[in-house]
Amino acid sequence: MNPLSQTASLRRRELVLAAGLACASVPALAQTTPSFPARPVRLVVPFPAGGGTDNMARALADSLSKMWGQTVVVDNKAGAGTVVGNDFVSKSVPDGLTLLLNTSAVAIVPGLNPRLPYPAETGLSAVTTLGHAPNVAVVRPDSPIRSASDFLAQVRAKPGRFTYGSAGNGTSTHLAAELLKTTAKVFMVHVPYRGATPAMTDLMGGQIDVAFGTLPSVAPYLANGKLRALAVTSATRSALLPDVPTFAESGLAGYAAPVWYGIFVAGGTPAPLVQQLYQSIQRAADSEEFRKRIRAEGLTLTLDPPAVADALYRADIAKWKQVIQVQSIKAD
Repeated sequence: MNPLSQTASLRRRELVLAAGLACASVPALAQTTPSFPARPVRLVVPFPAGGGTDNMARALADSLSKMWGQTVVVDNKAGAGTVVGNDFVSKSVPDGLTLLLNTSAVAIVPGLNPRLPYPAETGLSAVTTLGHAPNVAVVRPDSPIRSASDFLAQVRAKPGRFTYGSAGNGTSTHLAAELLKTTAKVFMVHVPYRGATPAMTDLMGGQIDVAFGTLPSVAPYLANGKLRALAVTSATRSALLPDVPTFAESGLAGYAAPVWYGIFVAGGTPAPLVQQLYQSIQRAADSEEFRKRIRAEGLTLTLDPPAVADALYRADIAKWKQVIQVQSIKAD
């Protein structure tokens, strides 16, 4: 065999050997970088089954399951104002396989309960917000309070004269009104109810002057003319109530108390995994069923990235702690 033929034969054997080694390495590479998620995912909802938050979670779980080709189980862990579910997720393995879908209540409970079984600031990390919505201040159609600015003027002029109803102590509707009192430096008498419906019933019956309610809880009464909206508690107007001003527009600069929903994981979950979850939720949110559930809760879809969502969570913890302390609020 001439030198050239011998060299060519050796080169072919080297290429065959290299190809064989490359093929052999593929399974090993696959084992070290498995696709996510490799096992079923648990989506914890800290509210009872059947409510609006639960329905939203089930729509999201269905969309994620189809996208991932992996089971996503909704697990209702209600109790203690969402603390039971929050605690469960905070103590889960930080592998991205246990998620929490909660409302902004997750940022309220640290102020109401200084002895939480988990560290609020480090026990949970936000993946994304799902949406924002306002609470709404409403009155009877025949109320002498004609507008939000009129309401603020009358409350300032007559401290303690006006009563307002909420869905209960420590709820977002209660704290939205208490933040208004703190910001405007006014005094109103709080009348807590066990849910929105009895508050609206008493408002229509003349037992209280004003009520603060979630958008879904007041929308039917606004539609049939039994109640009239004064203002929304968000920083900007709601697309669902475009003609209703914000309190900030009505003379209360800097006031904002929106409700938001978000997805959380255990603190310490690696940042690349959190980012991967965020991107998955972005795609899953294109589901028409999920968007339907978002609208049913009166939410505007937002999908903030992890850093923005986490900053909102921590800022709200500080904000609500201050309001709760200043107004001496106690949970039921």
